[in-house]
Amino acid sequence: MTLLDLLPWLALPTAFFLDACFGDPRRLPHPVRWMGRAIEIAEPFFRRLLAREFLAGLVFAAVLILGCWGLAAGTVFMSYRIHGALGFAVETVLLFYCFSARSLAQAGLEIHALLVNGKVDQARAKVAMIVGRDVEQYQADDIGRATVETVAENAVDGVLAPLFFAVIGGAPLAMAYKMVNTLDSMVGYKNPRYLFFGRAAARIDDAANFLPARLAVPLIALAAWLIGAAGRSALVTAWHEGRRHASPNAGYPEAAFAGALGVRLNGPNTYGGVLVEKPYIGVGLAAVRTCHIRQACRLMFATSVLGCAVGWLMSLAVFL
Repeated sequence: MTLLDLLPWLALPTAFFLDACFGDPRRLPHPVRWMGRAIEIAEPFFRRLLAREFLAGLVFAAVLILGCWGLAAGTVFMSYRIHGALGFAVETVLLFYCFSARSLAQAGLEIHALLVNGKVDQARAKVAMIVGRDVEQYQADDIGRATVETVAENAVDGVLAPLFFAVIGGAPLAMAYKMVNTLDSMVGYKNPRYLFFGRAAARIDDAANFLPARLAVPLIALAAWLIGAAGRSALVTAWHEGRRHASPNAGYPEAAFAGALGVRLNGPNTYGGVLVEKPYIGVGLAAVRTCHIRQACRLMFATSVLGCAVGWLMSLAVFL
């Protein structure tokens, strides 16, 4: 076995390492931004193509997801045909763009630093950029809770789910997942414009995250134990309270984080001026404080490293 034979197996850890070192390269072209642009361009076409909104949205989502997979698969295949090193480089770069562990940690720690320095207004403005709720009345502890929830949920969306799909289908399937996730973030809303047209995208996203969200729980628990947090409590809280969330998936990582950190998450929030009553996750645990943001970022990163290691070993077992 030569080094060229090993290169496809090395793409995943190399991509994760690059993300851990450099994060989101904002000054460089990014496929997710291209996905967003493709969604904006395609939406009016499919709305005109089919009169029934749900059917139009279903075809719209399917074409974009399959098109993204096909484009990535063709690019990776042709790159490996030209030379193994080129294929490795292309697959590594595509996977690198799928992960966001460092960017997520940076966003959380930036808010933490602002709160520590008493800059609540600036922290509120930052958290408004990463959550969909009304935050105008949020004080330091509310901002901390929203940040911890975002770190917990995006540990799956931004790291573990792309890892999951990369292990079973390489960079093309990971890129297809990013399209699924981007579609949900842009059209998966229950408002008059997207109630029917975006329903298929939202359901596809729910299905894509079903296994990653649940597989995340033991990873979070083990990572918590390794860094000295409450690993057993993470498992217990996720088991008993993971379903206490409007999303069929987000509650599991949030509950695992709540148990690991010993904090209470979720609860009532205001969206567009309307108060939405939501159950708490981590009932009986302490309220989130500013210090928990740093702990959540540390737990997210430890979980991401552990997930990459497990996924890498699984891919090696298949490769060999």
